[in-house]
Amino acid sequence: LLSSEINPERIDYIQAHGTGTKIGDVLETQAIKEIFGQHAYRVKVSAIKSMLGHLMGASGAVELCASLICLSAGMVPPTINYEHRDPHCDLDYVPNMVRKAKVDYFMSNCFGFGGKNGVLILRNLKS
Repeated sequence: LLSSEINPERIDYIQAHGTGTKIGDVLETQAIKEIFGQHAYRVKVSAIKSMLGHLMGASGAVELCASLICLSAGMVPPTINYEHRDPHCDLDYVPNMVRKAKVDYFMSNCFGFGGKNGVLILRNLKS
């Protein structure tokens, strides 16, 4: 995010790595809070893996494509099967239902298992 020279407040959506593990999700939430401060509570965050499962080395590319399709249609993909809120994971995870939203900038997180990129920042060229 720092090397993108984009103010963190301009990020409207975060495609989380979101593996659904207690440790991983808590650590990713803490990192989002550390980077975004109070804006972390306004930005929409969701986990494509909740719908597709973990595709290992291919997960970053597939999740990015899924997010781009949703965002081009003016929607933020949900985190499905979201049933019990962890008190340590207290952000807006777009639970269970797609949400209409205008997204100008989004961040895609891809960590571990040979992910090709750690974090990508993308801009909606229609904006």
